[in-house]
Formats: sequence, C-alpha cells, structure tokens
Amino acid sequence: MINADILNKFKPITDEERAIQNGTLKYDVDHSIYLDSSRSVIDAKKLLEEGKLITVRPHARFFHSREHTHNYIEVVYMCSGTTTHFIDGKKIILKAGELLFLSQSVRQEILPAGENDIAINFIILPQFFDRCLTMIGMAETPLHLFIVDALKGGNSSIGFLHFKISDVLPIQNLIENLIYTLINNTPNKRLINQTTMGLLFMQLLNHTEKIGYNTPADAATLQIFRYIEHNYKTATLTELAESLHYDVYALSREIKKATGKNFTELLLEKRLSQAEFLLRNSNMNVDNISRAVGYENISYFHRKFKEKYGMSPMHFRNCK
Repeated sequence: MINADILNKFKPITDEERAIQNGTLKYDVDHSIYLDSSRSVIDAKKLLEEGKLITVRPHARFFHSREHTHNYIEVVYMCSGTTTHFIDGKKIILKAGELLFLSQSVRQEILPAGENDIAINFIILPQFFDRCLTMIGMAETPLHLFIVDALKGGNSSIGFLHFKISDVLPIQNLIENLIYTLINNTPNKRLINQTTMGLLFMQLLNHTEKIGYNTPADAATLQIFRYIEHNYKTATLTELAESLHYDVYALSREIKKATGKNFTELLLEKRLSQAEFLLRNSNMNVDNISRAVGYENISYFHRKFKEKYGMSPMHFRNCK
C-alpha cells in the first residue's frame, strides 16, 4: 500500500496518544489543541500555520472522538487497518487505501482506533482547490460539477464522499506524493501540492463507480450522471430509464428533484462541454463536431452553443 518510510513516520505513538493510554485524557483529546470556543467545531486556525492552505497530521488513536464539525475540508486517507466513522449518522468503515472527503458542514464522530490503525488527516482550506478546479475546468460536465461541488463542500446535498480506491495504483501514487511533499521541505511546495491535488481530482473523477453512497438517491444521481458522461452522443431518457428499471416519467421527476434540471438540460451541458473541448483541442470542422457530440441538426447546435458561450463555435475557436 503506502510507502513504508511514510507509514513508519506516522506509526509511532505521539505524546497525546500516550496521555490517552495513560489515562490523562480518558474520554477525549485536549480541546484546547483542536476546538474553537464552541467546543464542537475543530478549528483550522489551531491546526494550520498562518498563511498555509493545507497540512497533514496523523489521526489520533485510542480515543472516542465525539460528534463535531470542521471549519475546513478534511480528507482522511487510511494507510493501514481501519477506522470507524459516523458521518451525519451514517456508519462508514474506512479501510486501508481508501479516501474519505468531508465537507465543512458535515457532522463526524469517530470510534477509537488501535495502534496499527494508521490514518492521515489532510486539513485543507477551500481556496487551496482553486488551482485544481482550473486544471479540470475544461471538463465542466454535470458529473464533474456534482463531484467537485461535493469535494469542495459546496451546495451539494452530499456532505461526504467515500472513495474505495485501494486498488487504483495511480491514485495511491498521487496520495503518496502529496503526503511526501507535505512532510518534507520540498521547494515550490504549494504549487506542487495544488498540481498534485488537481491530478488526484482528475483520477477520482474517472473512478466515480468506486464511491460509497450516502443514500440510494445519491447512488441513482451518480448513475444518471455516469450514463450521460459515457453515452452523451446517443443518450435517451427512455434508454436510461430501462437500464435503471424506472418508469420514464418517474425518472424524469427524480432527475429534476435531484439536480434542479431535466434530462435534456443535463445532456445539453455535457454535449456542449465536449464540443468546447473539441473546438479547443482538435482540427475537426464545426459540422463534424456537431455530429460527434450527438447533433445532426447543425443549426440547432449553433444556436445552443451561442446561447451558452455568447458566440458561434467558429468564433469561439478563433478566440481560444
């Protein structure tokens, strides 16, 4: 799994954990180290040095972390063993090699971990992700926007994302690189970390099938987005309904309820995003791009593209 040198750095029992074992801190950690004055919100100011946007620290073992929230985005990476979390009341068992993203609004409780249950916590301010979003900005599809919003702790109803990616080597390598840079005095650390996180986002977006779902509704929403992502050229609501064993009209209502948009609007977003990508990165003529993204009616494609981007596809290409 993770590099042995990194694991060995986080494995030794800390002074705080020794105090918990010795009974000095029987029920909880020292609140003054982590919590704000409300004693229920873990405060980024207590964990991050001034001016920093991200840091990494070992998850404290041997104690029951009472329900709390964070005023930052937390990412938990399980190096070895397991930890048990209750996220907004839902039980999540995080296994070795898995990632757990927690938004700022989510409520978290953690059961005691054993000596060999080694987890690493990333404490991240939202603005750290700005470069990451720029890196994936050319892929503003419904699926990508939904996942990124959840990862950033935006307006998505999902407060956490559990990625079961222990078998995805590129993701494991990127996490290891991120940890290594954070714990060593690497030159250009911020740029490297933000770029690595951007690459990590791209990989995670390619593995949304490995997300553990909060509710059946979340699972259905991601299935809808994945279907559009992979079948945008020929996608139909009827075909999607058949694949999900839904009544067409019932599915249409569910899509609107879950996303605020209808199926046609979501499909249009994906097709135009793909057309934008082809205009920027290929020499295909506009008519062929229209057909490539699913529109045989060229004039309709031109009209919809101009509605979104404020210019014709050809003008857009010339301005890139």
